[in-house]
Amino acid sequence: MWYIKRGQLTNRYVSRIIADVLGEDQRLLSIAYRKMKHLFMEEGGIKKINEHLAEKKGDVTSKKLSISMDMSARSRWETSITAHLDDIPFDSIGKGEQCRVQMKLAIEATDDSSILLIEEPENHLSHSNMSRLIEEITQRGAKRQIVVATHSNFVLNKLGIDNVKLLSRNANPIIIDNLSADTKEFFMKLPGYDTLRLILSAKTILVEGPSDELIVQKAYKTRHGKLPLDDGVDVISAGMSFKRFLEIGKLLKLNIRIVTDNDGKINELEDKYKDYLDKNKLENILICYDKDENCPTLEPQLLKANSLKVLNEVLGTEFNNKADLLAYMGKNKTDSALKMFNFKGNLIFPEYINNAVQ
Repeated sequence: MWYIKRGQLTNRYVSRIIADVLGEDQRLLSIAYRKMKHLFMEEGGIKKINEHLAEKKGDVTSKKLSISMDMSARSRWETSITAHLDDIPFDSIGKGEQCRVQMKLAIEATDDSSILLIEEPENHLSHSNMSRLIEEITQRGAKRQIVVATHSNFVLNKLGIDNVKLLSRNANPIIIDNLSADTKEFFMKLPGYDTLRLILSAKTILVEGPSDELIVQKAYKTRHGKLPLDDGVDVISAGMSFKRFLEIGKLLKLNIRIVTDNDGKINELEDKYKDYLDKNKLENILICYDKDENCPTLEPQLLKANSLKVLNEVLGTEFNNKADLLAYMGKNKTDSALKMFNFKGNLIFPEYINNAVQ
């Protein structure tokens, strides 16, 4: 089993290659290194610098001051040789490139190990470089066990969320190993989804988009006097992928609330979530929606709960009829929701949103 500190790996790997290539002839490299140090001291420019420093004796120090290469026993070729990328010293390249190279070297240097532990491979990497690194880990580690500790949803989903092991001081390890094949494939192909936030959150409210997220947070603050995260409640925009998240939540018995539009099709919505609407079977999951098909989305629901006058005041508009106001809100969803979030007056929220945040 290998656990490698990446900062030490590059020179260790270079030294290993040198040992494999040179074998007993490493003494030649040692001799060349000592000769290089001697030539450095004999360089004319170095002599002039040391002559100038010698003149400063007494001004700076009572001892002779000079510059030299480290001639002590600790200064050996093994510790002085460093890796270069395109003739740039390894320590001088970007942190992201360093991390990527070090991680790939770790995999390369431990081919004979059956287990490899990797800590936070996502550190300092851009999205594209992280994707390439995960592919490398997957391909090179196919014949051995790799244990990855990560804070990244991308890494979690890309390596396979069904392989996740949840460790807790207060409970036995939990394994997510019964996800359907299409849900597993969904998260691997679209790895940007916040699955890790869902798994680690004490309570979660899933919404369709950013405007819903702002309104739910405002409703929560109105009811409880603080934002959801202050109570350990995470509000996550999940698009239309609620059922993918619900599959994970059902396995792990997570506390989840879904806030969804009815889209004017109540029968279709209830059929879609029929496995999650029985509160007696799934007390930890609640699907929150309004049954008024005349108000199919968030904006008409907010107008129904309040009034034309109130929403004009909130949005800073002067519409004379509801249709024009709804058209404006439909074209400016997030901006309208942000103005509602920042509004200092009283707003009334639809009952299904209140049910989610109570």
